[in-house]
Amino acid sequence: MTTIDLDAVKRYLLALQDDICRQLAEEETDGQTFLEDSWTRDAGGGGRSRVLEGGTVFEKAGVNFSHVYGDGLPKSATAHRPELEGRHFQAMGVSLVIHPRNPMVPTSHANVRFFIAEKDGADPVWWFGGGFDLTPYYGFEEDCVHWHQTAKAACDPFGADVYPRYKKWCDEYFFLKHRNETRGVGGLFFDDLNQWEYETCFAFMRSVGDAFIKAYRPLVQKRKHLPYTEPQREFQLYRRGRYVEFNLVYDRGTLFGLQTGGRTESILMSLPALVSWKYNWHPEPGTAEARLYTDFLGARQWIEA
Repeated sequence: MTTIDLDAVKRYLLALQDDICRQLAEEETDGQTFLEDSWTRDAGGGGRSRVLEGGTVFEKAGVNFSHVYGDGLPKSATAHRPELEGRHFQAMGVSLVIHPRNPMVPTSHANVRFFIAEKDGADPVWWFGGGFDLTPYYGFEEDCVHWHQTAKAACDPFGADVYPRYKKWCDEYFFLKHRNETRGVGGLFFDDLNQWEYETCFAFMRSVGDAFIKAYRPLVQKRKHLPYTEPQREFQLYRRGRYVEFNLVYDRGTLFGLQTGGRTESILMSLPALVSWKYNWHPEPGTAEARLYTDFLGARQWIEA
């Protein structure tokens, strides 16, 4: 019988939140740091939100840990998973979104999570999920290659097919159907992971979680001091609109949190401080802004798989 150590999963996730917050704060130039907000919810559980706002490097960065539980899931969550009905559930994870101030530094998102649903007389239903993805405003090919090389290295110990499969899933998941655009240059996405033994699945989640800061921090260090113009800043705010659209329309974590009575402030901390929309706007052909669409967005193979 599979032994599931919830305390070990929770310890790892809290340590991951600590490490990512520490490393990101070290990139700030004027000593800005994360503020912590611990919370509970009436339906069961709580979390530890950490947000850095108004930094010189990070305009808004949120790194959230949550551990919520309850005696039943909403119908919207069990419609396609009837085996979850009538079960006590627990869900825990770390989710983060980083919105840099400099448009040469890409926005990034990551999360790793664990879900388990139990009832007397039945085997538990459990799975892991997570991944990370990159959303540049101005494209640098070497940054995208580094991002995907790091993602592949996290997957390689678990099989040669893992990176291509979860890279493809990421491209398909972070796609705005109403815009016919990928949100960025992809990365990894996986969900409902339980096809391996529990310990292997847990090890894979840890590998992905640990890889995020290895993939992202070098990009921040390389780009955070680059000069930029006000029109480039305006393009960044415009492209952030795509991020908001995806999170509010498609994102599974956002929808699950809102449907299960999660803490709204923590769920929506992923949204940027500033964003703009323009009516029927398109970049001029041949510009760096246009090259984002032609050369970077889309399901491109950045490295040899």
